[in-house]
Amino acid sequence: MMTDIGSLEKRYFDACKRQEIQPNKSVVAALFKAKIKKARHEVSNLMVSIDDLKDVDFYPLLDLLTDIESSEIDVVDFVNSPSCVLNGEYVYPLLHAVNQKLRLVDIHDTSFGKDFLLYLSQRGLACQVLNLRSSHFRKLNMVGNFTRLCTLNLDFSASLTSFREDCFSCMPNLRFLSLCETRIANLWTTSAALAKLPSLVELRFQNCMSYTDMKGIHASVGNENNDDICSNFMDFALHVDLPLPSSEVFPHLHSNIEDEAINDDDDYTTDTGNMNEDSSDDSEVDFSGHRQDFGFTELLPNRPFGWDDPVDMHGEIYFGSQEMQDGDLLSDRSVNFRNMSCILPKKYISRHASPICYEKHYREYMIASLPTLKVLDNLLIGKVDREKAHGIFKRHFEYLPYNQNYKESVVRVLKNREIGANFPCMHASTKKFSSSYRKSQYFYTRCLSAAKMGSSEWPSLRPLSIMGCVFRDERRNFRPRQFEYHPSDSSLMAVGTLDGEVVVINHESANIVSYIPSLGAMNSVLGICWLKKCPSKLIAGSDNGSLRLYDIQKMAITSGGIYDNRGCVIFDEFDQLTSVNINSTDELFLASGYSKHVALYDICSGRRLQIFADMHREHINVVKFSNHSPSLFATSSFDQDVKMWDLRQKPNQPCYTASSSRGNVMVCFSPDDHYLLVSAVDNEVKQLLAVDGRLHLDFGIASTGSSQNYTRSYYMNGEIM
Repeated sequence: MMTDIGSLEKRYFDACKRQEIQPNKSVVAALFKAKIKKARHEVSNLMVSIDDLKDVDFYPLLDLLTDIESSEIDVVDFVNSPSCVLNGEYVYPLLHAVNQKLRLVDIHDTSFGKDFLLYLSQRGLACQVLNLRSSHFRKLNMVGNFTRLCTLNLDFSASLTSFREDCFSCMPNLRFLSLCETRIANLWTTSAALAKLPSLVELRFQNCMSYTDMKGIHASVGNENNDDICSNFMDFALHVDLPLPSSEVFPHLHSNIEDEAINDDDDYTTDTGNMNEDSSDDSEVDFSGHRQDFGFTELLPNRPFGWDDPVDMHGEIYFGSQEMQDGDLLSDRSVNFRNMSCILPKKYISRHASPICYEKHYREYMIASLPTLKVLDNLLIGKVDREKAHGIFKRHFEYLPYNQNYKESVVRVLKNREIGANFPCMHASTKKFSSSYRKSQYFYTRCLSAAKMGSSEWPSLRPLSIMGCVFRDERRNFRPRQFEYHPSDSSLMAVGTLDGEVVVINHESANIVSYIPSLGAMNSVLGICWLKKCPSKLIAGSDNGSLRLYDIQKMAITSGGIYDNRGCVIFDEFDQLTSVNINSTDELFLASGYSKHVALYDICSGRRLQIFADMHREHINVVKFSNHSPSLFATSSFDQDVKMWDLRQKPNQPCYTASSSRGNVMVCFSPDDHYLLVSAVDNEVKQLLAVDGRLHLDFGIASTGSSQNYTRSYYMNGEIM
């Protein structure tokens, strides 16, 4: 027998009495409203306002929600604003306790911190509607249990740039997804991720509105009967029938980006702090800053928020004329087609568009890639639209050019282009290639594009576990912080850990080759560099300034389990160390860190020779010797400068200075020392001529808008970046 709401109230009061606290007024009011709705034979929903909760309210409310599953309550909704005071560690247990009756969750993750958001994405929720508007995901990786989720709103998530490969595999019933004003820009990986949503029918990366609708909205402001306005806008948004909460509970879900409440003139306020130990981690979430937002309590109950705002006509996107075609309407009965005439006017204005919307053939690419999609950016996808999209997709994004059947690799196409060779394995489906095809200036371009399209959307990654036995039966789970490949044995790499250990592993077999404990002196290892002429030796530096040279062949374990440190050389400390690098002759090495200074050490004598003071105006991220000249080295700093130095000139002045528009994170020499590869904050990557610092190549990687995007770049073998 189901527990009546009156019994739930008594249970809640008893729980408060046991905790010796007063019942929370908002919880009592929510139970009363649910009881009234039940008496009226309406959907009895318990709306929990997290804003009204304090830590002391947690246990009585958890006791109440644990019994919800067997009660008369039909559904439970959770809402909150950024002003919430409840501890984040209490929120997820409350959400999880409701289980199958959880309908709507509207939360602002800034209230609860990074750990809550990560926990949510890893564990999942049983809700049907999840509103994480203005969340701080960087790479969406929601791999928990979201099997009941129908609607996901991530609008205004300014840190969100991409998706993990399987981030939507856990959402088989997701039908509506909104990603307006995010930083998503990659058509290829985005469509591949969204293709794993078998039920997706409506997608939005921007909010498309017509001049007619905008005028109608503003003309209607002040009208006492705003219900019709909301209804018209609901029809315009084409929300398919879903058991959503009433507008009285969650008005801004219905308003469907008319949360344009957030003025277009508002800027993202980003706090840029000093890089700390975790600043370079590839975190899933980014709490570097947040956009000004409005809470649930500020939303008006009877009209969509933001209709009073002036219309910002900047950045408009015009889609041209759209004519209704026979058979264009959705066959799904759940779609509400009232006022359909206002859905397809002549011109559209795009507001809150994500960068992906400005990619060429964005709309056609999405329509062709997602066959189940029926509405894109509030615009119906008709039969004519789909035919047009497939035509454009075939012309511009073909998988196999010239009707060929054989898939070529990028490397093979490049090789044949270099030597001007034919393609012996490539045959057309009905005829062989004619010589005119090969003479075309577009032949290799089309083949290269097709080869790229046919490869994996994401790089092939294999997780490397370095959990292993280091002594007898002792097993350790290491925490890597820094790594460096061996200069001559490509299968070996040295890994420095957050606990000050140095582990040499064979990354191909995942076996531990050598293990060096912290020996009570090291903190997090931030700098590692192998010697080139003595490849059994390496130098490791930690964040407490400790600098040591290890010979991994001599760091043996005695019979008593004690490490023999005869293969260890201790150098003078360098405060706040972050980077070490050895010159080409293995005679000298440099150390830099969170300061403006660089220290020069003699490896043979173990002495610090000199400290070069004030080489930059801000702290130096990286110092690198050239690969062939033992006296030339480069430094990169957050003062936006990269400088070349020569030890033969007693570096009081740099050979030259090259500047970036943002703080520099990395600098390194090409294998032949002809170039410098420089990367600055937020994807600014350039190649300079090493001889004089002139710009040779700007890679033009799109920025993400995040000041915490500490971009690193390296050369691989063969001078490939």
